[in-house]
Amino acid sequence: MTVEVQDSATILRAVLSLGRRLRAAQPAGGISLSGMALLGTLSRQGPMPAARLAEAEGLQAQSLTRLIAALERAACIARRRSEADRREIVITLTERGKAALAEDLQARRLWLERAMAEALGAAERGALQQAAGAMLKLATHRSATLAQENSA
Repeated sequence: MTVEVQDSATILRAVLSLGRRLRAAQPAGGISLSGMALLGTLSRQGPMPAARLAEAEGLQAQSLTRLIAALERAACIARRRSEADRREIVITLTERGKAALAEDLQARRLWLERAMAEALGAAERGALQQAAGAMLKLATHRSATLAQENSA
């Protein structure tokens, strides 16, 4: 196994393990991580058509339809007609959605802060903070190769 493969395998294992731990920190009766990601996108970027939301989240239309239905049932989002194009449906974040997002993020952030304080030294916390920027860059990276694979 090459160094690059070992490095990527270690990073993948760490990200997946941390993701599982953060999912476990979800408040009782909370919304799925996919739902929270969608609410977070709406919170950061504002109301948008479903097609743009699917693109922003890297989701297929079918997956987005299920998520939107669940979030609408939970009163976290609302659908409304676009002012610019009455044929278009715009997804908006409701007050309930804002509150659910804040509650969920607070619970997960508290778990992460406690775990970091207990398990990591100051240098490790600093390294993790620096790595977070690179991980966000990777998470939003869309290469031509990936776009071709997803459209096939």
